[in-house]
Amino acid sequence: MDIAVIGLSHVTAPVEVREKVSFTDSKKMEIIDILLEKSSKELVIVSTCNRSELYIAAKNIENAIEDVHELLNTILGQEAKSYLYIETGEEAIKHLFDVAAGLKSIVIGEDQILGQVKDAHAFAMEIGASGKVLNKLFREAITCGKLIRSELKISEYPLSISYIGIKFLKERLGTLADKKILVLGAGKMSKLALKYLALEEPEVIYIANRTFCKASDLADEIDKAIPVGFDKRYELLQEVDVVITSTASPHLVLLKEQMPHLNKPLTILDIAMPRDVESQVATLEDVSLYDVDDLQDISDKNSAKREELAEEAAKITRSYVEEFITWLKMTKIDPTIQSLNEKCQEIHRDSMHYIENKLDLTSREHKIIDKMMMASLKRLIREPVKALKEMDDTTKQEAYMSMLQELFDL
Repeated sequence: MDIAVIGLSHVTAPVEVREKVSFTDSKKMEIIDILLEKSSKELVIVSTCNRSELYIAAKNIENAIEDVHELLNTILGQEAKSYLYIETGEEAIKHLFDVAAGLKSIVIGEDQILGQVKDAHAFAMEIGASGKVLNKLFREAITCGKLIRSELKISEYPLSISYIGIKFLKERLGTLADKKILVLGAGKMSKLALKYLALEEPEVIYIANRTFCKASDLADEIDKAIPVGFDKRYELLQEVDVVITSTASPHLVLLKEQMPHLNKPLTILDIAMPRDVESQVATLEDVSLYDVDDLQDISDKNSAKREELAEEAAKITRSYVEEFITWLKMTKIDPTIQSLNEKCQEIHRDSMHYIENKLDLTSREHKIIDKMMMASLKRLIREPVKALKEMDDTTKQEAYMSMLQELFDL
């Protein structure tokens, strides 16, 4: 089977386009069901705030790509073509390794994407969408990503979206030490934001989540944090100075028409995908609204050290990519080699049966003939098999396989 990736990211599409394909688990299942009934044999969907990508494995990769493209067109409209990228073969394989390593993130080497790739693969396996090829690809990419982080210590230079968000707020407000802050959501992004936020020692942090016990558990881990009911969020806007929102809600959680009248400045940072805050909230007096696209400027200032580490990471991924390509080539020729071996065994079995009927062999003679015949047959196919394995040209390899299949009636 061949591999391809079709998707869009922060590089190719603005936030208002990306949020249209920020798929929930139920939507992923719907898409997977549709595509697996067509040309795709295996499928994993990686969907984050900065990218949505569909990794496919198929025997007819061109048809599978067309199926995905057609589906995304129904979601994005005719504008889809201008935002999507398509990689096939080695480039698709390299793309996933680079994504898992954090080399294609807004913040080079950020940690979150590795967990997101792992979760995407786990979800696909759980519903039976990922098979032999994509299982191997994703496991190797995840292993490579872990190795890069442990060897290069990229995490010692924390520049995740959550970290950048806190840094962004600090630059805008001067300090967070005397601020009252409301955090909406208790997921991974919120947890990271709270981790960095606590270091700034704000006056108080309110944590609101639809599931109160999650907010309460999270508040227990953070100094000066207080869990509150999600329904209190609008009421608290009159008290707090800053709102950081990162829920997993498919719907807006802060609407302009429900915003209270404010007599003081309020800064809102929306790092959710899809966005949590209605864009019209930015038109309100005293409100400053920012989203993930506003964090780009800070991420553009990645240190020279990060760039240097990225080059080292690329060397590691290159090695893993080459190993995977070798494995993938072997999966394509394995059936032919297996058929060739089975053909030899069939000839060996038929020939021995004929000899046994024609000659009165001793046990020793039978063993010698049996062994010599099998060795001769294996010797006969050894060179063709070796040549097949060592071919670098895929087109030539496929032609050679077809020739072997025809010559040996496989």
